[in-house]
Amino acid sequence: MELTWLGHYAFRLSQRGKATVLTDPYDPQAVGLKPIKTRAEVVTISRNTPEQGFRKGLRGVKKVLDRPGEYEIGGVFIIGVQVRGPKGSDPLDDMRVVFALDYEGLTVAHLGGLHKVPAQVEMEALGPVHIALLPIAGDGLKPAQAAEVVSLLEPNLVVPMGYAPTGRGRRALERFLKEMGVEAPSPQESLKVSPSSLPSETQVVVLQPRLG
Repeated sequence: MELTWLGHYAFRLSQRGKATVLTDPYDPQAVGLKPIKTRAEVVTISRNTPEQGFRKGLRGVKKVLDRPGEYEIGGVFIIGVQVRGPKGSDPLDDMRVVFALDYEGLTVAHLGGLHKVPAQVEMEALGPVHIALLPIAGDGLKPAQAAEVVSLLEPNLVVPMGYAPTGRGRRALERFLKEMGVEAPSPQESLKVSPSSLPSETQVVVLQPRLG
């Protein structure tokens, strides 16, 4: 399975013979990035906002998932779990969902719906997680909260998201790595992984956003 970061909360997940999944497509004007041009059969949306749920111009899409539930599409088993938003927010007006995508036993959790550290029961609903795509800045989690989520999930790999690679975003990444107690790894263009290649202890992978 290959995982590519397209910037902000957007990732492309692909594997031969399986549906290609795009997570949290953004409005270029809202986030200041280039338009997403990749094709995908399935789109998951953590929040219906311009920053995470922009659907205009997407190509090849057969199914959009923006609600909790269980789905099987193109050989990928997907679980959507609703999580709590900010205190006082309406869960219907501000629907927040996290997704677990199972590629033949390799499970990727896209946690774009998190605003704070979730309840244990919310994370247990995702099942075992091998790769966690984790917000560490902005309207998502703060670095210390993100590290706490890692301790809840105990994934094999953690990929930070939701930050800019420079300026304040870069500082948020540095704080997250410090919370995790790890040195800054060299950024990779994409992550290619199989169940047999997973590390036995949690590792952080930093991806270089492939914008556009």
